[in-house]
Amino acid sequence: MQGMSEREYAARAGLSRGAIQKAKAAGRLVLHPDGSIDADASDARRAGATDPSKPRGAWAPERSPAASPRLKPVPTAALSAVGDTLRENGLPPPASGGATFLQAKTANEVLKSQERRLKLQKLKGELVDRDRAEALVFRLARETRDAWVNWPARAAALIAAELGLDPATMQKVLEAHVRAHLDELSEVRLDLG
Repeated sequence: MQGMSEREYAARAGLSRGAIQKAKAAGRLVLHPDGSIDADASDARRAGATDPSKPRGAWAPERSPAASPRLKPVPTAALSAVGDTLRENGLPPPASGGATFLQAKTANEVLKSQERRLKLQKLKGELVDRDRAEALVFRLARETRDAWVNWPARAAALIAAELGLDPATMQKVLEAHVRAHLDELSEVRLDLG
């Protein structure tokens, strides 16, 4: 026999023989031509296919450094997002070498929680759609401006009659002052950011 039997490998991995049989049937183990198990290659294959947050048995990466999987490098943007999320929620940021799996998983859970909270607030009517709010504010501002632009034509004759002045002259003076005031107001910009 070139490698280990199912019983021997089960004892080495800290798993039941049934679990080893299932892994063998699913192709998660490396076998020698005689059907025995290549332990080192099987440990490496299982470690690469297993969630590192859920290690089990003696083959777990922290117990068997040779079996630790090769991981892809994480983009710096993702690392900075993890760090930002952790800092915003009062958790320690990742070390300069990068975030651990646990920190990344924690950041992911925090972000999912925040997303759910925002959806709930929107469903309750506590949040409004930004584009809709901007459209409503723009419409209100335009209606207010139009009302002020039309006001001198309606009020000039009444004011002129009270003061004993020419209505046409009064309307021109009121329009000039209203337009100057509206020009001043147009410099104010709404910032919803």
